[in-house]
Amino acid sequence: MAQNPPEGMPRVIPYLLYEDVGRAIEWLGRAFGLTEKLRFTDDNGVVNHADVRIDDGVIMLGNPGAGYANPKRVGHATQLVAVYVDDVDEHFRRAKEAGATILSEPEDQPYGERRYMAEDPEGHQWHFATHQRSVPPEEWGAKIAN
Repeated sequence: MAQNPPEGMPRVIPYLLYEDVGRAIEWLGRAFGLTEKLRFTDDNGVVNHADVRIDDGVIMLGNPGAGYANPKRVGHATQLVAVYVDDVDEHFRRAKEAGATILSEPEDQPYGERRYMAEDPEGHQWHFATHQRSVPPEEWGAKIAN
């Protein structure tokens, strides 16, 4: 019988590809506040895999292998990682100061979040938000599935 994930690991984990995982770990920490939890380095000293966290969220990082490419190589965004933070305005200042490409500045949204969007040096897009108030889905145009 299959087991649940190891203790402390969520069931769904984004896995982002970076050509320089070691550099990505450092930059993501400085710009977005992610902390390194695990690193696998090959015999040549190249970081092939890492687990980083922000609060209770986990994101895995790895080197693109044959048949895979990061957004920088593809030439366009391939996904968007959404992260809740305690203070989106402070987070925005930190990311901007660290050199993140800002795609949209912090703005209140009709669904009750204040959010901004940024891109990291290898083209991954990030959506950071702070929940401000609960708004029923029908008030902002969404429908709840049955």
